[in-house]
Amino acid sequence: MHNVKLRTVARYVFPTMLSNFCFVLFTIIDAIFVGRGVGTNALGAINLVNPFVLLVSAMNLFISVGGVAIYAVHIGKGDHEGANTVFRHGILLLLCAATILSLAGTLFTDSICSLLGAGEAFHQYAVDYLFWYSLFIIPAALSAGLQNYCRNDNAPGLVGMAVIVSSVCNIFGDWLLVFPLAMGTKGAAIATGISQTIGLLIMLTHFARKNGNLRFGKVTLNMGLFREIIAHGLPEGVSQLATPMMKFCMNHVLIERIGDLGVNAFSVVSNIAILSMGIFTGASEGLQPLFGQSYGAKSEKDLKFYFKSGLMISFGGSVIITILSVLLRENVCALFGSDAATTEYVVQIYPMFSLGFIVMAINVMISAYLYSTERSALSTGISLLRSVILNSAIILILPRIFGDAAIWLSMFTYETIVLVIAAVLLKHSERNGIQFK
Repeated sequence: MHNVKLRTVARYVFPTMLSNFCFVLFTIIDAIFVGRGVGTNALGAINLVNPFVLLVSAMNLFISVGGVAIYAVHIGKGDHEGANTVFRHGILLLLCAATILSLAGTLFTDSICSLLGAGEAFHQYAVDYLFWYSLFIIPAALSAGLQNYCRNDNAPGLVGMAVIVSSVCNIFGDWLLVFPLAMGTKGAAIATGISQTIGLLIMLTHFARKNGNLRFGKVTLNMGLFREIIAHGLPEGVSQLATPMMKFCMNHVLIERIGDLGVNAFSVVSNIAILSMGIFTGASEGLQPLFGQSYGAKSEKDLKFYFKSGLMISFGGSVIITILSVLLRENVCALFGSDAATTEYVVQIYPMFSLGFIVMAINVMISAYLYSTERSALSTGISLLRSVILNSAIILILPRIFGDAAIWLSMFTYETIVLVIAAVLLKHSERNGIQFK
């Protein structure tokens, strides 16, 4: 039985981690090609508009995870009709939210770039990227949403294939549009949008072949179900705000205290952080169906096993990523085409910044475990602390007390405080065992 559970964990977690790794590569590959093909300031521009891109990603996960958490509980109870009702409401809600963000990004591009701090050296690069990225938000959101549901519908292999194929297309598209066609940041955004649309088309084959339990169909609107999806997804949505909020605050502090050098260095450092966050989120997303199904089946033993497995994967994976990225930080700078001054600065500050990855990975897993087991209030509280309250406060205040070097220790500081609080709340929540509803 133990070996069966381990194989189940591997079957769900590792394809999801690979899928998220490839999904995050959309942004990373854009940055690499732009940095090498356009220049350091163009790379800095993508870093400045990245909070908007990550906000879109947070919205995708917020609505998808909320629906999937409810869907998994219905599946655990054997209620396939109820599960499909949740799926249809979730996709409709996702479509509405994506439409709003797409319109905002295309109609108010210039204002958004100015708000995010894109000055004269970065502004046009940022505008070109954000406008064309926003045109493809709807297919990108639907692709991400269907991947989350299909992963819960016994199709993790198809999800992995969709992300890998679209990532390969993105690499080719970036090369073609940035180098031979010299379309700059606009070309990188178009390549990303087309490749994500290809991913959507691959996911639709799951429904065309009528594999699994998921089916499109008529929706009798249930406003209570919409509210339930939002409530269940809120912890993950708030958690996903951690990275864009961190980037927004860091860019603000770096522009004020260090200048363009700090922004350009952070454009390299933050891409490693985004990649790491994608992998950690992949581990928690992969285990979420197992948490939900075990909770629906009221199996405390299975829940404990899967949670312990998740913590071990998160800790071990984050340690490996941290060590490798520290050892290879000069190579990473070269990959992004950083100039000599930026590379020298990244080599100096990166070891301090990378310490936060290990603590962040554990916090993400605890949050996923809580919202998957009907403890959304606790999960939302933890996510608010690390995504909105503590991270912004510490990033803005710490350098004023301890100097510029403290900027790069702020993520480790706020993630550690959150971990202590989360551990206390989790222990208190389970003092009499897991309470099934």
